[in-house]
Amino acid sequence: MTVSKQPPTAEGEPKPLTMKDYTSETKVTWCPGCGDFALLAGVRKALAAMGKHTKDVVIVSGIGCSSNFPHFLTSYGLHSIHGRALPVATGVKLARPELTVIVAGGDGDGLAIGAGHFLHGMRRNLDLTYVLMDNEIYGLTVGQASPTSLMGHQTKSTPEGVIEHPINPIALAITAGATFVARAFSGDNKGLSELVQQGIEHKGFAFIDTMSPCVTFNKWNTYDWFKERVYNLSDQGHDPTNLQAAMARALEFPTLGNDKVPIGLFYRNTSKPTYEELEPALRKGSLLTRPVDFPDRESVLKEFY
Repeated sequence: MTVSKQPPTAEGEPKPLTMKDYTSETKVTWCPGCGDFALLAGVRKALAAMGKHTKDVVIVSGIGCSSNFPHFLTSYGLHSIHGRALPVATGVKLARPELTVIVAGGDGDGLAIGAGHFLHGMRRNLDLTYVLMDNEIYGLTVGQASPTSLMGHQTKSTPEGVIEHPINPIALAITAGATFVARAFSGDNKGLSELVQQGIEHKGFAFIDTMSPCVTFNKWNTYDWFKERVYNLSDQGHDPTNLQAAMARALEFPTLGNDKVPIGLFYRNTSKPTYEELEPALRKGSLLTRPVDFPDRESVLKEFY
């Protein structure tokens, strides 16, 4: 569990928060050049820009290189087990709906063993922000094919090339019911941090698939590979409120015969109620902050007479 620290305050007015206020003393252990650094910076920048107090933020992760994420921030954090970040985050959010809960993980953790939780979290439209560091490889276990590895990719587990069709996280998120669906690229720091902030501000399930090159084990999907292919949806006049247009853009990916990778906001729906708004047990507020109304013991026993 990461310990939350108080943002510094001056005499009278509080000091504006900076990225440093969200930077823990834990050394970041990712390989130099890893795309995950950009997302970590983007989350810190977004939280600072929003003025989010570290005590009001919880980062939940699963297992993998990317899932060390909570250790590198000063907010509260929980490093859970493989593929189970979303159910843990769901428990945190239902117990304390007033908190900002961010889920961090990788394509292996979230789209393999955690795929079932990925679907159900989105269909429920929980008010969570899920940042996926998608490097299209298993980095922690040194280079096997992941659920998003492209066909033909030669890895330690597929020396003759991947023969399976990869999961399309964007199309999956849209069809499963996520109400904010975006793709970012670690080579576009400004656009990445803006999408993260929009995702956190969104009321509902926000999913941000971040193309995060693994410079050690994935020699195919490199920064240069992406820079030749990415284009921004906003430059094309894309309307994120149009579900059909969002799905059409989601299907633009090299594995489907295209040679472009759209980034930006694919889809946003602000009219769908969140799970927390519909949950009867939360109508009177947070479960942990309201008084507990214990029934009279005798009246309970009489029900069994």
